Amino acid sequence: MEAWDLIRGETAADLLPRLPPEETEFLILCFEGPDSYSRVGGLGARVTELCRALAESGYQTHLVFIGDPMLPEREVSLEGRLCLHRRCGWISRYYPGGVYEGEEAKVADYRAEVPGYALAEIIRPAVAAGRRVVVMAEEWQTAAVACDLSDTLYHAGLRRRTLMLWNANSAIGFDRLDWPRLRTTQAITTVSRWMKHLMWEWGCNAIVIPNGIPARLLHPAPRVERLARALRQQIPARPLLVKVARWDPDKRWHMAVEAVAGLRKRGVPALLIARGGNGDHGADVLRNARAAGLRIAEVEGEAADPAAVVEALVAAAPEADLLNVQFCLSEAALQVFYRAADGVLANSGREPFGLVGLEAMAAGGVVYTGATGEDYARPFDNAVVLETDDPREITAAALELLAHPEQAECLRREARETAARYTWDRVLPLLLRRLRYLAMVEGWEQ
Repeated sequence: MEAWDLIRGETAADLLPRLPPEETEFLILCFEGPDSYSRVGGLGARVTELCRALAESGYQTHLVFIGDPMLPEREVSLEGRLCLHRRCGWISRYYPGGVYEGEEAKVADYRAEVPGYALAEIIRPAVAAGRRVVVMAEEWQTAAVACDLSDTLYHAGLRRRTLMLWNANSAIGFDRLDWPRLRTTQAITTVSRWMKHLMWEWGCNAIVIPNGIPARLLHPAPRVERLARALRQQIPARPLLVKVARWDPDKRWHMAVEAVAGLRKRGVPALLIARGGNGDHGADVLRNARAAGLRIAEVEGEAADPAAVVEALVAAAPEADLLNVQFCLSEAALQVFYRAADGVLANSGREPFGLVGLEAMAAGGVVYTGATGEDYARPFDNAVVLETDDPREITAAALELLAHPEQAECLRREARETAARYTWDRVLPLLLRRLRYLAMVEGWEQ
């Protein structure tokens, strides 16, 4: 028998470090989390669904985050495999506006408390039970914490029982990081090739592990399709565009508004459903919309019932070109909008990954993305990929798809097939492969 044959299959697998659920725990460090208080944007969605996917795969998973101060400090679910650890509650009580209100005080308190807490409450018990721990820290707020935790584990003699990663979802806060220390103590990961290239400027060759979406988004409830049809039937002969993003210049709200105005100037009575949340930039966007001749209606309501949301929008639509939604939208309501829309404008100028675009694709939406971190987007194959900040590019693409509805349907089909490749159950095997490589680098033994 050839020597090559001797190292195939199970023999070769035995040469790699193993990370089975019975021998491995995960610890996620992040400011955001699943609470309404803590979930601001894509980061909250990411860690919530990642932790759930890990726990559902059999891994004991801990999330240490800035939680709602009115909820218990510790909460266990999924048959004990998912444990939420809410920290900084005493500070959060003074800042009811959400996780990033009083951010600097929370950053300092989180750093002071979490390394010791993680050692005593999570890592030492896991090691005593014969398990290793994978620590994944998210974004700039946790970078110093992760470095401190590495030192704490080293002095406790437990550093070689852990694998430590720090993940960048955006470039926010990069100028505040101690990059040499971070590179020395952690493996550094990110969510797209664009972010990887950006991080070269900071001396990092980050490992790309893409974001994911929950598989349930591919199978919306039957009433989502019914409500999407009803929305289209009750707003006849009007192209419907949707944009859900922070009021932030990077999200290119002005581009979206001016594209709607451009369609109207060409005799196409487009309607934009806008959900921007908080942010001073919103006032500038709405002022620009009025200057462009768009009529604006403020839509009040409740997020819990998608049917009520649709009813409120339909009632306001006849007298408006832009519907400014004043409340958070539920997952089901977002699926209705993404499915019903002629275009979902996820047209950010700088987008590290583009989670909204992928979520909209899962619903079969026609998504307009930028051309930065949206690695999943292929121009006029599964999405409209915008190369400029010229609103006429949106206008031209919208007119082309209105003229050729069969192309729009092809985009919808390809979009859903693409989204199916980015569900967490498809992303986790890649994550585990990357972790096995890193464990081998750190000298983990079987």
